[in-house]
Amino acid sequence: MLLVLVVLSLFFSPVLLLSCYVCSSSLTNDECNSSTQECQAPLDTCMTVVDTLGHMKAIVKQCASRATCNGAASTAFVDSDGNGNAVSCCNSYNLCNFSGGEVIHAQKLVSLLLLVSAGTILWSY
Repeated sequence: MLLVLVVLSLFFSPVLLLSCYVCSSSLTNDECNSSTQECQAPLDTCMTVVDTLGHMKAIVKQCASRATCNGAASTAFVDSDGNGNAVSCCNSYNLCNFSGGEVIHAQKLVSLLLLVSAGTILWSY
């Protein structure tokens, strides 16, 4: 019964809009993380683009569709000297593009722990 409730809560949880850090052509990540935006449908992904040429760096963060971000990431290229552009995409939690890295959001971790616990209880009967 507990497992059924947990699964149903995952499907019927309220739809929340994703918030992302946004900036255009900032020189540092800290500067870029000074502004946020709530993404509107169909924009469901935080996209970060870092263009590097020598010691010059430009960071762009924005809301994007998953397809747009994945397409940009698939064509991104950084050479052996570190020059080029890197694209990262995330949509796992609000402001997930803080540094471009992915971490597990607490809500998802709790849901996972509940599922594992429920599964363990059911298998023990």
